[in-house]
Amino acid sequence: MKSDMAAHEDERIEDLQNDGLLILQKTQGFRFGMDSILLKDFVRIKPNEHVADLGTGSAVLPLLLSRKEPAARFSAFEWQPDIADMAARSVSLNKMEAKITIYCDDIRNAAARIGKASVQVVVCNPPYGKKDNIILSQSENKRLSRHETDCEIGDILKAAESLLKNQGRLYVVFPAPRMLELFDRMREHHLEPKRLRMVCGKASKAPYLLLVEGMKNARPMLHWLPPLIVHHEDGSETEELKAIYTSKR
Repeated sequence: MKSDMAAHEDERIEDLQNDGLLILQKTQGFRFGMDSILLKDFVRIKPNEHVADLGTGSAVLPLLLSRKEPAARFSAFEWQPDIADMAARSVSLNKMEAKITIYCDDIRNAAARIGKASVQVVVCNPPYGKKDNIILSQSENKRLSRHETDCEIGDILKAAESLLKNQGRLYVVFPAPRMLELFDRMREHHLEPKRLRMVCGKASKAPYLLLVEGMKNARPMLHWLPPLIVHHEDGSETEELKAIYTSKR
């Protein structure tokens, strides 16, 4: 998907503080948050691997991951036309058209667009609000980005299963209270949970996010990583969080 890279009236260009990377974001619509940065840090990509991003939004994950592994290539799917267009312009802004391709399409069509069993890695920062169990945002853009509507976690995992090669890896950030649901649905689609890191606002608080790596057709064996603590008890950022934000890899 190609587009004029200029920022529209309801957008602005922001510096990702990573070797000059820039990104277009809506001034009023959904904006990427810390969860995308934490997922970028958690993802492991090898040279020359093909990575699919399901629900790319502003394309923040492909942009950041392209710095983490410069030899990888990315196919990023976004079904909201205006957001897909903005993502394509962010790719152009960084002159990364040779590495990152934006598809304006439903993720359920991803395998038909780029091929079944065509990628080694799938990444996804899915909507967190469970369908029929949340108060929907009044903003259409925010509603589609934050809440399960027509597309829910099972649809995302089905698409990931179809896209991944055997032993391919899925990386997802997800609400901690829905961990059992996520693991059950992953296994329905032959995606075995292999690595898990819990994210806690403070050491004294229960986890609120999960960083999960799954593997297609793998044997059961879950590796627990130390929890990621976001803030000290006084509210200041932990050194690890600061390091994640400043890391170029």
